[in-house]
Amino acid sequence: MIEQFKKEVDQGLSSNPKTLPSKYFYDEIGDDLFVQIMNMPEYYLTDCELEIFSTKAQELIAAFQLEQGVPFEIIELGAGDGSKTKHLLKALIHAQYDFDYIPIDISQNALDQLQDLLHKMLPTLRVSPRQGDYFGVLESLKSGQKKKIVLFMGSNLGNMPNDRAHQFIYQLGSNLNAGDRLLLGLDIIKDKSIVLPAYHDAQGITKAFNLNLLTRINKELGANFEINQFDHSPEFSEETGAAKSFIKSLQQQQVYISSLNKSYSFEEGELIQTEISQKYNAEILQQVVQGTDFEVTHKIYDSREYFADVILSRS
Repeated sequence: MIEQFKKEVDQGLSSNPKTLPSKYFYDEIGDDLFVQIMNMPEYYLTDCELEIFSTKAQELIAAFQLEQGVPFEIIELGAGDGSKTKHLLKALIHAQYDFDYIPIDISQNALDQLQDLLHKMLPTLRVSPRQGDYFGVLESLKSGQKKKIVLFMGSNLGNMPNDRAHQFIYQLGSNLNAGDRLLLGLDIIKDKSIVLPAYHDAQGITKAFNLNLLTRINKELGANFEINQFDHSPEFSEETGAAKSFIKSLQQQQVYISSLNKSYSFEEGELIQTEISQKYNAEILQQVVQGTDFEVTHKIYDSREYFADVILSRS
């Protein structure tokens, strides 16, 4: 892990323009900061999708086109704490559907906590956690005869550029069978005044979250980033729907990373891109889905139409 971290930091800081992978946000401090971000008043995404799952579970179930008495599987990619999914699972149990819930996550600890929570909350639910890579686990499940409902929520697709998102959807399709369903949680393009504060809040939590990446590089790779000489600099384009986060150098400076035995130069105002969070409209969604094995069948919105859970059918 540390060797991969070193390799990707070196590649990113040696490129032009500079980048750092967003996956390295999530150390112990980063995890805690992200929980704070999800609870910020400006961060509308979590509440919007939670509203859909808590108030429109029956509409979701209808869109999945399930049959009573025919067993199926609910497969969630990156299940997290289950705060949204539990509403759907509860509704399915109440309606006496025959199904298994299969959460997939790279973190065994996260899966263990989720399983314990669901055992207490929904004791009759059949839960089969799978630790590992999404596609590796899906491939192992493909040969099963049961219909599959795959959940990829939280606007996680938006963390990929559109070409990578297309490849991701295409690869998902290759691991599913005809008639299977895919739910994508997608953030909708909105006015800049709504979107940008979600990535640049008044309390400075998103700033701390981004700059913690430099602190982590200092701690784990022996760098000498002076954190107060960098700032958080997000931007959002209503035209493209791309919200991007950057770390900006506030002065001309050099940073040395001892584990790489290498120095990196920064100009005043130079940006390091750390994250993209794509927002969608019908045209962008169609570009991502076109040429895959999926067809959009339903779009279910929250009450403000800020967010949509989109249902796709595998042909």
